[in-house]
Amino acid sequence: MRIRVDYSTIYDYERPASNVLQLLRLQPAGHDGQHIVNWRIDSDCDGHLKPGEDAFGNITHMFYPDGLVQRLALHVTGEVDTQESHGVLSGSFEPLPAMAWLRQSDLTRPDAGLQALARQIDAGDALASCHRLTAHLFDTMTFDPDVTHAHSDAAHALSIRAGVCQDYAHVFLSVARQLGIPARYVSGHLVRADGMITQPAAHAWAEALIPDLGWVAFDPTNGVCATEAYLRVAVGLDYRDAAPVRGARRGGGMETMAVAVTTRDAGQVQVQSQS
Repeated sequence: MRIRVDYSTIYDYERPASNVLQLLRLQPAGHDGQHIVNWRIDSDCDGHLKPGEDAFGNITHMFYPDGLVQRLALHVTGEVDTQESHGVLSGSFEPLPAMAWLRQSDLTRPDAGLQALARQIDAGDALASCHRLTAHLFDTMTFDPDVTHAHSDAAHALSIRAGVCQDYAHVFLSVARQLGIPARYVSGHLVRADGMITQPAAHAWAEALIPDLGWVAFDPTNGVCATEAYLRVAVGLDYRDAAPVRGARRGGGMETMAVAVTTRDAGQVQVQSQS
């Protein structure tokens, strides 16, 4: 599948802000099932874009706008060819040892509820446990963008049985790690089966290290393993490590942020336009 992404993030500040900087994890890396055709990051502000790489192997960019900023718009466009691998990841850059992905973070640290769920899910086999966990979260949690926020943790999401894809992923990570399964958070994009829809956020899922298979991608929000419709961008212990955009500034007062993400099958759009 050829996936086309159009992704905009717009910040508006109450007053001009100085010393603005943005850490961007917006550019995907290639692997055996993911070939980058083209990718571009633009801004409506003059500034400097410095590429780099973080400790997790993600491609990063630091953006430093010139002078005072009251409005900052970042825009990403790109196309990536993906291949069906039934969720199994191969050929990815792995700078960290597997054991590093067993560490719980502030957003995945287990409470009594998560510990009980781990006991319930444990099938004595990593692959079976992860499939069981994916199905359980899909069946028992409700997708609701109004009950959690960017700083909500897995314990809270499980207690209310609701949240967004970020929350589903955090619960998955917490349980998998308790079972001794290395697991990591993934941010990226998903071509939805119901067509080209503009959404207010990117997608998120999890990867678990399965014996004899390697890293396998599980999406508990949709109850499936990742397919060719998934575009993998960044990984981390939790959302904070893989957030598409994180920033800092001096002054500026109140801030508002608007995100618009459109992900589509570019090949299908082309076929339809020719018919």
